[in-house]
Amino acid sequence: MDRLDRKILRLLQEDSTLAVADLAKKVGLSTTPCWRRIQKMEEEGVIRGRVALLDPAKINTKVTVFVSIRTNAHSIEWLRRFSEVVGEFPEVVELYRMSGDVDYLLRVVVPDIAAYDAFYKRLIAKIEIRDVSSAFAMEQIKYTTQMPLDYMILEQAKSQED
Repeated sequence: MDRLDRKILRLLQEDSTLAVADLAKKVGLSTTPCWRRIQKMEEEGVIRGRVALLDPAKINTKVTVFVSIRTNAHSIEWLRRFSEVVGEFPEVVELYRMSGDVDYLLRVVVPDIAAYDAFYKRLIAKIEIRDVSSAFAMEQIKYTTQMPLDYMILEQAKSQED
């Protein structure tokens, strides 16, 4: 990975629909080498996928709920089962195993509180949980899918300046 790769990643995070020719021009490469770099980053898993970002209000998922879960079960079998169960719920858009007082944190998107209540009842019917605590987001102040790229470890040889 070098500075050109970082430039490519920065541009793709801003707009993954950029044509390779346009992307190449913006980073100072010809099309084929730029395309090869993108392919290599995809093969290596640096670029995991390309998606369309949707407006939650326009698809009726305007309520965001952060769900903290605590469990008494701390086995690999329970974790596997919990992951499977949570994977069945499209409302869960993020799932984290946490350190500290909370074992798992979910980000859930739903149309309203009634839909969240229905989600909650379906979840607890499928798996044993010691404690569930829900916090409803009042306002989204910052949201981005763009990862910070300044922490990338770059190869020094053959690198060009940003």
